[in-house]
Amino acid sequence: MKNKPSEQGRVFDEPSAEHPLQVLHGDTRDTIRSLPDNTFHCVVTSPPYWGVRDYGVAEQIGAEPDLNDYIRNLVAVFSEVRRVLHSEGTFWLNIGNTYTSGGRKWRQADSKNKGRAMSYRPPTPEGLKKKDLIGVAWMLAMACQQEGWYLRNDIIWYKPNCQPESVKDRFTVSHEYLFMFSKSERYFFNQDAILEPALNGNGLKNKRTVWSINTEPYPEAHFAVFPRALIRPCVLAATKENDLILDPFYGSGTVGVVAKELRRRCVGIEIKRDYVEMAKRRTRAVQQPLILGG
Repeated sequence: MKNKPSEQGRVFDEPSAEHPLQVLHGDTRDTIRSLPDNTFHCVVTSPPYWGVRDYGVAEQIGAEPDLNDYIRNLVAVFSEVRRVLHSEGTFWLNIGNTYTSGGRKWRQADSKNKGRAMSYRPPTPEGLKKKDLIGVAWMLAMACQQEGWYLRNDIIWYKPNCQPESVKDRFTVSHEYLFMFSKSERYFFNQDAILEPALNGNGLKNKRTVWSINTEPYPEAHFAVFPRALIRPCVLAATKENDLILDPFYGSGTVGVVAKELRRRCVGIEIKRDYVEMAKRRTRAVQQPLILGG
């Protein structure tokens, strides 16, 4: 493994082809600062959504009482992401919108969704009303753009098996966003790796921006996890074999699973020790990488 000095003087042990995955335990706001400049070819992540889940971690991102603080915290993390990303690299951000809590202070558990219980609910943001849809996803995307990122695509992740909702005065939400950012005006993008069959059955076409992908449960997790099918096109389009990928909100380690399957290397950062161990068990279970083109 290569030892690289970081901007802060710490040594970073880069994953090797023989040991392609590394999980760093810590708050990504601090840990990512120890990573060296221009190291990763691609970043794929899904941060905690604002006011949606209680991970039981002190000062957790997503639990800020003020929505603006949440946006600022993530923009600061993604500024570090831009520093550690290669000049030709891309950043893929999965984020969903949420609704105001309507003044509720907590949320009880749900037998169908064990991760639903929350000991806190953030207050309605200033200027909004009870029952308002908060455009958190687009607020964050625009803030990243203003901070210097090139916003290249907004991809709709349509979830055919979305979580049912008992609401009677609006539609059930069945989509989230996947934003594609680049660090530079010109960047690596392998269009051929993600071509789709044409509708008429003749040849192939460029991949479109609405992706129909089922959610993918993981038995050990009581929370939503990345489906591998959402991550694969990002990795295939943005990287080559043995390239290095970062997920600064690693969770159950789906990005690492896909990286290992596709013969890439991956570094994940995760604040919760239980999730670190879960991710390690999950990626160890990936025995054989896929043979690309086979």
